[in-house]
Amino acid sequence: MKKVKNTRIKVYKHLQNHERDEIAYMLGQGFRQVEIAARLGRHPSSLSREIKRNGSSIRETRYRANRAQLKADERKRLSHKKMRLKNDTIRNYVIEKLSFDHTPEQIAGRIRIEKPGYTTNYESIYLFIYNERPDLTEYLVRGKRKRHKRSIKPGKRIVKIANRTMINERPKKINERLEYGHWEADTIVSRQSKSALVVVRERKLQLMFIRKIPRKNAKNMRDAVISILEKFPKRFCRSITFDNGLENADHELISRKLKVKTYFCNPYHSWEKGGVENGIGLVRRYYPKKTDFSLISSQEIYQIEKRLNNRPRKTLGFLTPLEVYKNCA
Repeated sequence: MKKVKNTRIKVYKHLQNHERDEIAYMLGQGFRQVEIAARLGRHPSSLSREIKRNGSSIRETRYRANRAQLKADERKRLSHKKMRLKNDTIRNYVIEKLSFDHTPEQIAGRIRIEKPGYTTNYESIYLFIYNERPDLTEYLVRGKRKRHKRSIKPGKRIVKIANRTMINERPKKINERLEYGHWEADTIVSRQSKSALVVVRERKLQLMFIRKIPRKNAKNMRDAVISILEKFPKRFCRSITFDNGLENADHELISRKLKVKTYFCNPYHSWEKGGVENGIGLVRRYYPKKTDFSLISSQEIYQIEKRLNNRPRKTLGFLTPLEVYKNCA
């Protein structure tokens, strides 16, 4: 007689919570795994696998239903978790390039050239680092152990500075550095003290000045900017560009005192005043983060200022800002 093949599709069902309760109870009563499997209508190997995977590590209690359920739920959640980088080739490439101080954005752009057919993006690389390989954070420019979520708190984008003229209205000759006399201003702060540094930099000449203030507020910012720029003739002081920090709230007083136009970057677009941002990066070489500015003397700050203004610049034909200023004076 010809043997008939069973074509019925076997449907596997995951163990339920009540079944895990039954397993824990019967194990406690001394039943064998085969007997428990028969009672539940499960295959013995399924029961053995369940106890090995989700059993308790405590010898006295071989299996706990509630803990087994938590382990099973966590395993199910992780099984649906998508890997941030598609394969080992991309992962190895990312790890290698991070060790050469490449940023995630540079790596994402470069992999298309060096590894044709492989692609990724910088966001996936950041998620890979922070979620799967936190040991790689040391290779990031700002190697924070935790990545802060991008969130907007209620009222955070409300700007409280009155009568601003936005940078979009700034004339073309300022944007393209066609004439000198246009400045940018910003502050450098530290967690170690309330004292801060005010940095003012000219866009075309790249001349830069630094002042220490006891506290970052509108009055101190106003006084520092005026004390720096009031010594210049009118042709060297035509406009100032600020960001939207509240320390710049007295911009109208600065404008009247110096007879200059004031402009403001768009909110959260500090890069629009890139000259002073670059200058702050140079100052940070001497005063890194967590520097206590209250311990730094004005004479020391002046020496740093002098050194930076006598530093040759490629954009100035390798002249120094002071040399270019003297030629224009």
